[in-house]
Amino acid sequence: MTDTDWFLRAPERGNEATVIDSRHPSGEAWTSGNEVRPLVHGATYFAALTEAVRAMRAGDLLMFTDWRGDPDERLVGDGTQVGTLLCHAAATGVLVRGLVWRSHLDRLQFSEQQNRHLGEEINAQGGICLLDMRVRPGGSHHQKFVVLRHPGRPELDCAFVGGIDLCHSRRDDATHAGDMQSQPMAAVYGARPPWHDIQLHLRGPVVGDVETVFRERWDDPAPLSRNPLRLIRDHLQRLDPRKRTLPQQLPDPAPCGTHAVQLLRTYPVRRPGYPFAPQGERSVARGISKALRRARRLIYLEDQYLWSRDVATGFCGALEAQPELLLIAVLPSYPDHEGRFSTAPNLVGRYEAVTMLRQAGGDRVAIYGLENREGTPIYVHAKVCIVDDRWAGVGSDNINRRSWTHDSELSCAVVDEPVSTSEHPAVRSYALDLRLALTREHLERTDGEDENLEDPRNAFACFAAVAGGLDAWHAGGKQGDRPPGRLRAYPTPTLSRFARGWSTPLYRAVFDPDGRPRSLRADGQF
Repeated sequence: MTDTDWFLRAPERGNEATVIDSRHPSGEAWTSGNEVRPLVHGATYFAALTEAVRAMRAGDLLMFTDWRGDPDERLVGDGTQVGTLLCHAAATGVLVRGLVWRSHLDRLQFSEQQNRHLGEEINAQGGICLLDMRVRPGGSHHQKFVVLRHPGRPELDCAFVGGIDLCHSRRDDATHAGDMQSQPMAAVYGARPPWHDIQLHLRGPVVGDVETVFRERWDDPAPLSRNPLRLIRDHLQRLDPRKRTLPQQLPDPAPCGTHAVQLLRTYPVRRPGYPFAPQGERSVARGISKALRRARRLIYLEDQYLWSRDVATGFCGALEAQPELLLIAVLPSYPDHEGRFSTAPNLVGRYEAVTMLRQAGGDRVAIYGLENREGTPIYVHAKVCIVDDRWAGVGSDNINRRSWTHDSELSCAVVDEPVSTSEHPAVRSYALDLRLALTREHLERTDGEDENLEDPRNAFACFAAVAGGLDAWHAGGKQGDRPPGRLRAYPTPTLSRFARGWSTPLYRAVFDPDGRPRSLRADGQF
């Protein structure tokens, strides 16, 4: 089996309307010859993005999408606010084009005002930032990516894809002291919530695929909003909704690395349908599901949610089919918001999935939360799925039904290509290196203290030992030196029968809705 056998073939995507899979003469539904660099932590990503944008000049093209954008968020330090960086690029002649989710009202704790202000700043400097509400009712545009193209300088072309928004709370680093510019969260996370996240830096032909995702959304002829009052307000505030033509797409950048990358996406069924996905697209669900069917040794997850019976079924099937298969999941120990009508629906979805996984895998399933050196829980916002250290998916999609069916998402599945030249000697697995980097951080290990973490069983045991030591230290009143590591055993959600009764319908309808066609819902398929 070649590594690219892990990928979906074009028909398996289930969306013939997209041009993503038809762009490549070979007929492959992925690109080869890419360089993929994981950027763990928001501070790492923000520094790389700032450097790349500052290298742009007049005539270059910058395209970005976001779920939430805070124009005053400092990417590196003073003078590097998101709005300042993008507006300076637009003012110097860079073609800045943005698609930001319009969001719901601020009183619902979403991002309408922040996204509107970012759009106003960019548009005032000659860029075009559209507030995009072309979503299914109750849904969002959750994709978070940036594409930089440089006519005449293709060696600089790159894209950033992952789960990190250009907004408050995301600028954290390996110390997990939190972002000075924080957004309100549950009290347990403190005034500066520690934040764990990841973005990918892409170079090579895959950049053209990411740009195509942007262009498909940009060229969607549907109105940006169905609300006439919002359209009038946009006009009065000079937020011009007209979609101006993008310059012709440049040829894909030349191969420059040893990674094959397949873009996986989610789009819901919507009326009117997306021209590029009239029946929606669920290749995120299909791509992960295909990888799970090949799992034999270890599934490693980092996720914000891990919700939904429909989604957990695929992981349970893998555990039941392979008696040696292990699963490690790193999740937030507590919901990000607390309230009378939000805490229970958050917990009921997690309770359902965790219960199913533990029934399927028993002691082969280990679930953890994280805390920093001060004992404050770390909010896990990363979206990572690594299977057998060979297939690794990183993107905006969570392990829940909303991300697999209802909101727009973009993820990168990466595998290694066979290397037979002396240019890349002794290349180790991209997926393995990513797992080891994340593992070392959570265990607080260095390269010389690996304890053979490459072996899944040793890694599984080390996670358990570190979490057990830290849990015991807390239970004993924190006597003596704090043990190394950041792992805590995940606190199993507990809900009364009454709470489960009223919160389950709310969870399924609002928190984790289903955007599939009815025929697929009935069959339990994606």
